Amino acid sequence: MSVQEINKHAVLPPIISRSDKEFLESMQRYIIAETERVGCNEEGPADEYYIIYRNVFDKVIEYVTAYKSILTSIKKEYDAFIETIKESQKTAFCLHGKLKALAAEPIALVYHRKRTIQLEAKMRVIENNSSQIQLQIDQMKQLRAEYDAKEVKYHTFSKDPSKPIPGMTLQESVSLDALTKYLKHLEDKYAEIKQVMLKKYVPVQRKADLDEEMMVTLKRRDLAENLNKELQFRHQRLQIISNALTSWVKSDMSSSFQDFVEQIQKTKDLHGDQGIIEELLEDDPGKAKEAEILLSYIERFNELMLLGEYEKAACFAAHSPRRILQNIGTVNKFKAVGKIRGKPFPLLLFFEAIFSTSHACRRPIDAELTLEGIQCGLSEKRLDLVINWVTQERLTFSEEAGDVIYDYGEQDTYNKAKCLALAQMIYTECGLHKKALLCLCKQGQIHGAMEYIQQFKDFTSGIVEHLMINDPFCSLENWQEVANICLQNGFDRLSRDIMSILRSQAGVTEISQEDDTVNLMEHVFW
Repeated sequence: MSVQEINKHAVLPPIISRSDKEFLESMQRYIIAETERVGCNEEGPADEYYIIYRNVFDKVIEYVTAYKSILTSIKKEYDAFIETIKESQKTAFCLHGKLKALAAEPIALVYHRKRTIQLEAKMRVIENNSSQIQLQIDQMKQLRAEYDAKEVKYHTFSKDPSKPIPGMTLQESVSLDALTKYLKHLEDKYAEIKQVMLKKYVPVQRKADLDEEMMVTLKRRDLAENLNKELQFRHQRLQIISNALTSWVKSDMSSSFQDFVEQIQKTKDLHGDQGIIEELLEDDPGKAKEAEILLSYIERFNELMLLGEYEKAACFAAHSPRRILQNIGTVNKFKAVGKIRGKPFPLLLFFEAIFSTSHACRRPIDAELTLEGIQCGLSEKRLDLVINWVTQERLTFSEEAGDVIYDYGEQDTYNKAKCLALAQMIYTECGLHKKALLCLCKQGQIHGAMEYIQQFKDFTSGIVEHLMINDPFCSLENWQEVANICLQNGFDRLSRDIMSILRSQAGVTEISQEDDTVNLMEHVFW
């Protein structure tokens, strides 16, 4: 039961007298006044409410006389009960706090552990930073110690102003005129000493400037010496190339200019400089200039190759003076590059460039380069380029070039007719009549083959017999068909020559035409 409930059930004993009634009313007024003054009611706060009623209880006990002992004992029990309730409330409050603390312990433990991890990480960061800072401090201390060891220390000194000035008496030390005269003397002496120091010594900075100037001068001297050596070597090389170019032009120019120069250089290495001393002493400005241009072309070409500018290098080689870069050596350089993914084949670019400029030269492209170019074009499946080169450009044909195109046609059946036509052109140009006739026959141009034979007076029956016997492609039966076609097209003499050669062969027997079960000609190889 609370204090309010006890006070609610507390009823004063009935008082009949007027004074008792006035006392009771005064108590009621006291209770109301104190309650309003303190600002409490029946619902609390309990302590102030309890103090008000305890004071009223004391006044009642003091007022009454008959029931004083009973009321006193009741008041004691009332006070004890109130104290018990207060202690219970305190105990309940403490237990409630402990319960909340126990309930929050797991969560607090988790937070404490998390905070511990955070603090440990922060400690590690701080330790790392501290170690780095300490390392920097140690380095700075070391640098400072090294600097102090090398530093030239200038010590300034000052004299005690209480001591007398040297060279002056005490009386002169307090005289303004004397001090002024002495100051002028010191200034003159200082200026004299300064002039002497300027004549005898130079500043440290001036020495550093002189050292730097000397280093720059030495570098310039080294560069000048290297340049001089390079120019001397270049002059000697230009003289060699100039004389080599003159000799190459005077020769039949069968080999490339680069090979010619390399041969001369090898000769020089073997026999020393004595054998070509007169050539080196020759000084022809025109030849030297031309040799310098040729050398610059070669150097520029090599530079473009190193930079990977293969298309520019190909055009550069195609327009080189005297075709000095149109040789097998250049072809080998482009071959060494190989194929580059996503870019045109450098070797094919080279041949396209030199073949397209062949009309601008007095002499056609040589046979070796022609063969290499045709092989390159066919390896890249560019028969269209080969057709253009063979039919339009100025090339030097050879039997090997015709054989390459002929073999390509045997492999590529779709373009076989084109390849046979190209091969026939090359064979005809080279005077290889047998292979030209073979290409015409394989194209089915028998009439053209017959006309081709009739055009050449030196194509006698002894030559026809050699052609028929040594032909690895056509059998004797096929040659009989050729004889029949010649007869049908009006080439009677040639047909008779072919049949006569067939009959003269050993082991060949002519059979009647009525027997259809055998071939027209039968071969017996002994």
